Amino acid sequence: MSASIDQLKSAVEDWPLQKIVYLALLGFSAGVPLLLIFSTLSLWLSEAGVSKSAVTYFSWAALGYSFKFIWAPIVDKLPLPVLSKALGRRRGWLLLAQCAVIGSILWMASVDPIYGLSTMAFGAVALGFSSATQDVVIDAYRIECAEPKAQALLSSSYIAGYRIGMVVAGAGGLYLAYLFGSRPEAYIYSAWQKTYLLMALVMGVGVLTTLCIPEPKDEGKSAYPYATESYIRFFVLFLLSVCALIFVYNYFPSIDINAGKFQLVVNFFLGAFQLLLSLSVAVAVGFIGANYGFANKEMVIENYYRPIQEFFVRYGSLAVWVLLLIGFYRVSDIVMGAIANIFYQDIGYNKLQIANVTKVFGLLMTILGSFLGGFLTLKWGVIKVLLLGAALSALTNIAFIGLSLISTAEPSIQALAAVIAIDNLSAGLAVAVFIAWLSSLTSVSFTATQYAIFSSLMTLFPKLLGGYSGTMVESIGYSWFFIFTALLSIPVILLILYLNKHISLK
Repeated sequence: MSASIDQLKSAVEDWPLQKIVYLALLGFSAGVPLLLIFSTLSLWLSEAGVSKSAVTYFSWAALGYSFKFIWAPIVDKLPLPVLSKALGRRRGWLLLAQCAVIGSILWMASVDPIYGLSTMAFGAVALGFSSATQDVVIDAYRIECAEPKAQALLSSSYIAGYRIGMVVAGAGGLYLAYLFGSRPEAYIYSAWQKTYLLMALVMGVGVLTTLCIPEPKDEGKSAYPYATESYIRFFVLFLLSVCALIFVYNYFPSIDINAGKFQLVVNFFLGAFQLLLSLSVAVAVGFIGANYGFANKEMVIENYYRPIQEFFVRYGSLAVWVLLLIGFYRVSDIVMGAIANIFYQDIGYNKLQIANVTKVFGLLMTILGSFLGGFLTLKWGVIKVLLLGAALSALTNIAFIGLSLISTAEPSIQALAAVIAIDNLSAGLAVAVFIAWLSSLTSVSFTATQYAIFSSLMTLFPKLLGGYSGTMVESIGYSWFFIFTALLSIPVILLILYLNKHISLK
């Protein structure tokens, strides 16, 4: 016990309190946009009369978080005109991303989904892209400014700020929409418009923080070793690859397969194939462009190939299993979260009750869980806390079945609070240890790119599957859906046990 306390004191001494506050504020800035394209948006769309299946499809707008590894090398290596020189490598990109987040929120606020659902979808995608870019920079900043032994503590601080940002966008968004007069039975667009306008204003916290924080100490001229023309060509090739991806995805032929009760499974795999094909074409465009001299080949190899090569060399044949664990660890929580707010409303809770219990009270439990996860990681090590987090994710999803049964007669605030307490406490614990572990996997030479790959994989499959959560609920009901999400934790537990036998998870 005393050894753990000594480690905690050492981490605090090596990481000044001022910078812990900076990370909490950056976490806040990163947490605000997420729910504006997730649960808060789902209630807005639901009140506007959009179907459950269409509402949860909107969670795919957050896939920008899952593909940020594609443009992470751009963020990591490309200098920005004026901003990079004035603010530095990390802060320049951070300010640009935050301005893009604010612009995207304003875009969404300007659209009534009843009359412009497609336009709203594009705004949500833009918000996911810009917010994911902000995350790339913050993650790199956090890792570069801290010693590995401090990552669990710093992750806890970051998560605390992140969750506060989420509660402002979640509970705060619901409070505001309610106070401005919008109800499930009486939808008012202007209420939601004002809510999102205020959320754009809240993002000013992130902008001010960016202007105040220092650049990482190792920042230097070596960050940009190539000529300006090389960076321009590199960026143009990236844009061509993205255009190829969008073109193939949009013009992928519609395939109608009547699979009966397995229709959902068939649709999922067809969607996954469409996405994989689009990514493959984008990679091919990049490879051809680099190979035939359109862009600096060495630059492309350094930014895309070497970060991946270094990881596979380091872990060898176990690299695939490590990536599988990264890709599946949070699947249970994220799939469940895609429809959580709609579930609460369907079993009888109103927006104020959802905001008070799931957002405000839930925030306190999450923060407590994140610091508990950081402390237990120092005391027990990563393996035990990873296992604990995976097991709790399964058990807490089962608890939602009990909540639905209890609330059948009359919604119980006490029952909701109990379920939210155990769910958010376990989620905070699991995310804290998982982020600390992901940070330990990165090489200092490829911080932004490798961490972007890891965190992208962390959310890719869960978000793809989460987009079908509304369809699953409409097909099998909430109880079987919760059982399904709980069972998703079993492969995770097996992966942790397998990897612990072959590599040291610490």
